[in-house]
Amino acid sequence: MPRFVTSDNTALHYYDEGTGRPVVLIAGYGAPADSWAMQWATLRAAGHRVISLDRRWHGQSDRPAGGQRIARHGKDLHEFLTRLDLDDVTAVGASMGASTIWSCVSLFGCERLAGIVTLDQTPRMVSGPDWPYGFHGLTAENLGAFFLRPDAVETGRGRAWPDPAAVDAGIRRAGGRGMSRLITGDTYPLLFDHACQDWRDVVAGLTVPALIVAGADSQFWSSEHAGATAVLSPLARATVVPEAGHTVHLDRPEAVARLIAGFAATTG
Repeated sequence: MPRFVTSDNTALHYYDEGTGRPVVLIAGYGAPADSWAMQWATLRAAGHRVISLDRRWHGQSDRPAGGQRIARHGKDLHEFLTRLDLDDVTAVGASMGASTIWSCVSLFGCERLAGIVTLDQTPRMVSGPDWPYGFHGLTAENLGAFFLRPDAVETGRGRAWPDPAAVDAGIRRAGGRGMSRLITGDTYPLLFDHACQDWRDVVAGLTVPALIVAGADSQFWSSEHAGATAVLSPLARATVVPEAGHTVHLDRPEAVARLIAGFAATTG
């Protein structure tokens, strides 16, 4: 089981298979690296070294007392790319995984990256007059307590969430360990910090191409966020995946694998 140790002595687990230009996959809040299993075979067949990272407190990685902030996750990603000496990387982030990539770029620029793919993550989660594409119902006034509500993720919008048993079975068939969720309430500071961020300036300053993907029927926000985000950078473009919610790569696994492979073929 490959692991690497960060500068603050946290061991992070990852999967690493295949050869060729690297694709690094980073899952969202609560999701393990195994959640990418249904993309692995297609990406390897397209000639990629496929690496899936478990962020701290996720999957099989350590759960340290500190580091419950997106900046630390971004630093972890940079240390990971450096430790494995990865260059010409297509970095793919789903939900909070996308924010991890934006954090890494904010801190270290696009060093070692050839391109970025984000899956259904608006760059600003708080809605306001200049950005109406945030989390449904989340405003500057209720930000402090919003995610403390048990029903916060149940916005009543978008498509039905995928059946957990079916997703777990699909991941296991594809070679993963299943959709284990070991996340706990200890990570609320991380979720809150995630919700406070505004990555629009990071997108505007990109020096590598980016593909901003939205689920057409996301439970969390309007799919229009993708187009609005892509407008911020001449190097970015947007696409909306039909028949998909927030968990785009679980709702449409093969379509997302082809999107990533197709995008990676145009970079580097």
